[in-house]
Amino acid sequence: MAYWLMKSEPASYSWDELVRDGGTEWDGVRNPAARLHLKAMKAGDEAFFYHSGDQKAAVGIMRITREGAPDPKDPNWVSVAVTPVRPLANPVTLKAMKAEPRLAKLEMLRQSRLSVSPVRDEEWAVVLEMAGGA
Repeated sequence: MAYWLMKSEPASYSWDELVRDGGTEWDGVRNPAARLHLKAMKAGDEAFFYHSGDQKAAVGIMRITREGAPDPKDPNWVSVAVTPVRPLANPVTLKAMKAEPRLAKLEMLRQSRLSVSPVRDEEWAVVLEMAGGA
């Protein structure tokens, strides 16, 4: 299993909406590097749902339920299907991630504008620890 971090502006699509909907098509990503990450995802992988914008925090965990396929809005791009797994007990803010030395190599911190990025196993464990063992 691989781990990921996927960002969404809460005003566009929030964690609460994902929970309400029971799942969604993660589409609309228009960055070549993020497209490669979406193509690499496999069913069963998990991702942090990260609220960008004002909140700037990982707020939940979702599961990839269908690997990359042509984005229904533009087949030159890629989308995946996701479902909610559980909220994090405590949101993990960007500020807290930046302050944690064990997350110094986290791709999201190194390439902050990237909307989809990989998370190493040890980084996943650290964020879960910071969230209160969600």
